[in-house]
Amino acid sequence: MTRAPADETIRDMSGPASVPIDEVWQSRLDRLARVMPLPLLAVSTVLAALLVDTGFPGGWARFRIGLLVAVLAAGWTAAVTSRRSHGARLDTVGFVVHTGLALALVQLNPFYGLFAFTGYFAADRLPRPGSHVGVIVTAFIVAGSQIGGFPTEVGSLIGYLLIGTVNAVLALSFTRITDKVLAQNAERGRVIAELAETNRRLEQALAENAGLHAQLLAQAREAGVLDERQRLAGEIHDTLAQGLVGIVTQLEAAEQAKDVPAEWGRHLDQARELARSGVMAARRSVRALRPEQLENAHLVEAIEELGRSWRRTSGIPVRTETTGCPQTVSEEVEAALFRVAQEALTNVAKHASASMVGLTLTYLDDVLLLDVRDDGSGFDPAGPAGSAVRSGSYGLAGMRERLRRVGGRLEVESVPGEGTTVNASIPIGARS
Repeated sequence: MTRAPADETIRDMSGPASVPIDEVWQSRLDRLARVMPLPLLAVSTVLAALLVDTGFPGGWARFRIGLLVAVLAAGWTAAVTSRRSHGARLDTVGFVVHTGLALALVQLNPFYGLFAFTGYFAADRLPRPGSHVGVIVTAFIVAGSQIGGFPTEVGSLIGYLLIGTVNAVLALSFTRITDKVLAQNAERGRVIAELAETNRRLEQALAENAGLHAQLLAQAREAGVLDERQRLAGEIHDTLAQGLVGIVTQLEAAEQAKDVPAEWGRHLDQARELARSGVMAARRSVRALRPEQLENAHLVEAIEELGRSWRRTSGIPVRTETTGCPQTVSEEVEAALFRVAQEALTNVAKHASASMVGLTLTYLDDVLLLDVRDDGSGFDPAGPAGSAVRSGSYGLAGMRERLRRVGGRLEVESVPGEGTTVNASIPIGARS
């Protein structure tokens, strides 16, 4: 019945608020210490009055003295229990006065042992080892009430000492068990507090990681856009710009040869041919930027149309499927996945000897997946065919590059005789 260390707390896992474990239990004991003494004193007094003629010495004269002491005890108890905060010195004085009154009352009438029992609560307020001493003293006062009064003969003294010792052992054992339970609860509270703190730090780390992941994804896409711009710049320089320079050169030559019809016509024909080549190069660049199938259709519709058109040209059945809730994604993501599907189907037609192909588009909360599966010949990833796949002979290098530009990745799984699965995944949760 002693207090747990004051610095131990129980912390709720759902929030930062904490409740000291010793305050929880001590508040209950304090409540009992405030509530129990006066009712038990009243009950003891009533029993003493009702059973005053049952053989106890002194009769009504001793009862009146006991009643006077009981009134004093009631006044003292009311004054002490009205104070919710107690210092160590006041607690010690309170226990001493309570013990003296209880001793006097039990000596006058054993029925006051009920009031003496509340001395255990008063002893609980004492600091160690004083609380143990208080428990032992209270145990022997209660023993006096149990044998009908304090002993006056050697025979009754032995019985009194025996009962008092049993009371003290039981009370101290209960105190020790209570201390252990309080210590275990305090330790459990400390562990829960540490777990709550760890949980909070983990949530903070996850939030930071999510932000970092979004930042890296944005940087990867920005890098992909920059790469694409550089590629287009090089392609414009190598095709359109050079073609235009050639056209200008031929037109200038035609201007200088205007008096020679044959030369003039030849330079115009060359300028016209360069212009046609430039137009074709421009169209190829536009098609490379965004597939025609996506101009007037969403990715789901474009993939389904791709499967139908490929089935007509290859003669191989294709099953297209979309799972999850379709989301709006960027044009770059749609174009990348569509081109990957095109290249994967081209590989199936060239290398797989398949009898069935599956196209699955999966929308998750933060990832867009494309699976292209076939039941063809497959290959051994560790063998020569696997080396060819890793080296890019199957167009996988271009697929990976397209996906890398939008922060995605490509995986290829295959088993000889059991077909091949190409899986493309692009994060979409952090898109702008």
